[in-house]
Amino acid sequence: MFEHVREWLESRRIKEAGFTSEMWEASIADWPVAARFQGEERAALRALTFRFLVRKSFSAGGDFELTESVYMKLATMACVPILHLGLNWYDHVHSIVVYEGDFLPPRTYRTADGVVHERGPGLSGEAWLRGPVILSWQSILESGPQARHGKASNVVIHEFAHKLDMLRDGANGAPPMHPGMDAGEWHDVFMSAWGRLERNVEHHVALPIDVYALTSPAEFFAVCSETFFEAPEAMIHTMPEVYRLLCLFYRQTPL
Repeated sequence: MFEHVREWLESRRIKEAGFTSEMWEASIADWPVAARFQGEERAALRALTFRFLVRKSFSAGGDFELTESVYMKLATMACVPILHLGLNWYDHVHSIVVYEGDFLPPRTYRTADGVVHERGPGLSGEAWLRGPVILSWQSILESGPQARHGKASNVVIHEFAHKLDMLRDGANGAPPMHPGMDAGEWHDVFMSAWGRLERNVEHHVALPIDVYALTSPAEFFAVCSETFFEAPEAMIHTMPEVYRLLCLFYRQTPL
């Protein structure tokens, strides 16, 4: 009953907001990933995006101006991973903050040499366990299959993958499993891939994903997720088992 009422209220708010198919199409026209979704699936992605927009709170960081194009493109990118999961997977995400460029987090930062600095390096995105998702619009515009040192990049998918990961025991690279999925298999496949990439680094072999993935299990899942959607061809040829499990988790087959 509650879900029915919420959908009715959201449909009313979408109508009042004046969202149109033309607006949506214009905002995602330059994002190649969106072209994969056609027919009923494209219509479902558009509808999910509109509901995301009326359900979440957007705010600008600094002097950045949030426009229709900004929040509609961002929302679409956020909705692609949950297209076949449902918007309730983001119920713990209440607000999104968008800066024009990289932003400085308000906390101290310890470098590898042990020195503590008042401010750390600029960030392109961040997802807080019990807080907002913070994003750089410039980094969003740079999304693509070879955007980061020749590797796939999509800061929106990356940070929202962290939010999905946080649904089960915090950000640890192991999001909630669907019925029929085996958490043990997930762990073994991802750890095996992790170990193989670490050996590649030791032997100066090029990696199929950004080396930042090896920072932690949480980052490994997030980087694999953005690669899964932005550059599935590269992933299926070099990390076929990881690709297979991501297909099961996201309930999508990008290829």
